[in-house]
Amino acid sequence: MEDFLANPLNLLIFTPAIGALVVAALPKGQNQLARWTALGLSLIPLMIALGLFFAIQDMQANDGGFYYEYTTEWFPQIGASWHVGVDGVSVAMAILTAILTPLSILIAFENVKNPRAILALILFLETAMLGVFLTLDMVAFFIFWELGLVPMYFIINQWGGENRAYASNKFFIYTMAGSLGLLLSIQLMAFSVGDIAGLDTPTFDIQTWYEQWPGYEGGEDGEILGVNYSNVKYLAFLAFFLAFAIKIPIWPFHTWLPDAHTEAPTAGSMLLAGVLLKQGAYGFIRLVIPLFPDIVAQSYTPVIPVLGTELDFMVLDFATILAFLGMLGIVLGAFAAWAQDDFKKLVAYSSVNHMGFVVVGIAVMAVVYSTVWAIDNEDYVLALDAGNHALVDEDIEEYGDQAAAAYGFSSPATTIEDMTAEQQQLLARYKVEAVLELDTTEEGRHTGTLQDGMVALNGTVLQMFNHGLSAAGMFLLVGALYHKAHTRDLRRFGGLWHTVPAFSALMVFTSMASLGLPGLNGFTGEWLIVAGSFRLFPILILLSMIGLLLTGAYILKGIQKELQGPPNQEWIDYHENEHSLEVNLREMIAMAPLVALMLLTGVYPNWILEVIDSTVSSIFGMV
Repeated sequence: MEDFLANPLNLLIFTPAIGALVVAALPKGQNQLARWTALGLSLIPLMIALGLFFAIQDMQANDGGFYYEYTTEWFPQIGASWHVGVDGVSVAMAILTAILTPLSILIAFENVKNPRAILALILFLETAMLGVFLTLDMVAFFIFWELGLVPMYFIINQWGGENRAYASNKFFIYTMAGSLGLLLSIQLMAFSVGDIAGLDTPTFDIQTWYEQWPGYEGGEDGEILGVNYSNVKYLAFLAFFLAFAIKIPIWPFHTWLPDAHTEAPTAGSMLLAGVLLKQGAYGFIRLVIPLFPDIVAQSYTPVIPVLGTELDFMVLDFATILAFLGMLGIVLGAFAAWAQDDFKKLVAYSSVNHMGFVVVGIAVMAVVYSTVWAIDNEDYVLALDAGNHALVDEDIEEYGDQAAAAYGFSSPATTIEDMTAEQQQLLARYKVEAVLELDTTEEGRHTGTLQDGMVALNGTVLQMFNHGLSAAGMFLLVGALYHKAHTRDLRRFGGLWHTVPAFSALMVFTSMASLGLPGLNGFTGEWLIVAGSFRLFPILILLSMIGLLLTGAYILKGIQKELQGPPNQEWIDYHENEHSLEVNLREMIAMAPLVALMLLTGVYPNWILEVIDSTVSSIFGMV
């Protein structure tokens, strides 16, 4: 037990849960005591997370790329262990979680209905969120993944708006539906990997999965449970994809998000947008792409149903499809936000818009990771498929002589289909170096596509962190005004700048950060994603700029309708005679760290980017 408590990751995960029990056990009616106790206890995980962040900068990661790794027996009968570890990606998410939790608790002070319960639920939710980011065992990962649904469901259902029952049920059903396939796939993979490793039990250790599952080709007959291994792996991949796509959410799996955001209380919206959405993106980075590079790399030719006609001109791969969905999220999310007159729903759709950039960055990671994995396994044909540069007949004439000189390629064939598998691999190896600019020797791969992948993945993780800050800030301010004015209808406002200057200044600052104004945090992540994605997906990136333009339109619409124009006499009278609309001290304190971090990350992103980059290099290096 002493060894368990000596590990800071274990303390970080379980301290909020202990805090939740303490708050829940406080005497009924002691609301102020519950509020301040919850706030004080929420600062302990924040201090631990900050300590971890600074500590790992002076440490050397282990062979797996993790720090403070801890493993002990948990359920040995089923092969599950308690295995935790932190790296640059997970520590960024842990810090984000630890920062937003006390701020959301501070905002939850305004909830007068059973405050002990909502505060305890927020603390319990923090444990679930941290567990997802820090665990390295799939049983624990899935438990924490599902546990996060419960407190958020009750936060929306009990403290939400008029349609809270509908929104909470929709949120729960959507995310639970995605998790069912994930659970079945986890069990299948655990038994398969345990069999590969020669164990008497299944194994749920993620690092063991990294080593064994990607190259697994079934048993001696090439089957898993009597089915061709490639079909089984493809179905498992789809289950993982669906679970995490719903959580991000990727368009068109996003329809639960506006309802949940709009009906949730302000504290719930801050954590939902700030942290819970990032769990889906984290799942892609940590699990989907590293575990299924062979599936990700494959190209597919669409077939018209019934007719059976192949559309040879439209060869697709997972990364291109993912980037396309990300582009649609950027553009359609911006259009949807622009159309809203409910300010909170506008901010909710902006999350679909901004997370679209994260999806595009993940698509770049998918291309580069699967390409490098295929090269390391000397499957150069698959590497070209991953980069959407499949061998074609014209390559024989274009690269044949150079491939002959470099690798001894020789074939009288004039078509790819007539060549042997070995000849295809030799020709493909040269094309990999010529087109993808990837060195196929052990020394290299520090140019071209790999650089794009590292830039885009750095931007993806940074954008996850940045969006957590700006989205939480926007929901905080929208909720602060709604709590006093009891309306979010932009058509009723106007001219508030003259009445509430402090609120207006904070709203403009946070809106500009969300917009991506250079010098503020929203710019740095999106810039890196676009820079790393452009060579791989130039058309999709150009189309996504429509969404970027519309982002400016809906942000300026919100500012114009709420703050600008002549003074609104209705709200002047309300402000002076009924209830002040200005931000109060509690709300100002909650906004202060968000404003500081948005400015710091915009001016000097390296304070966190260097830590992220160390892990990004490790991710591509572990292939």
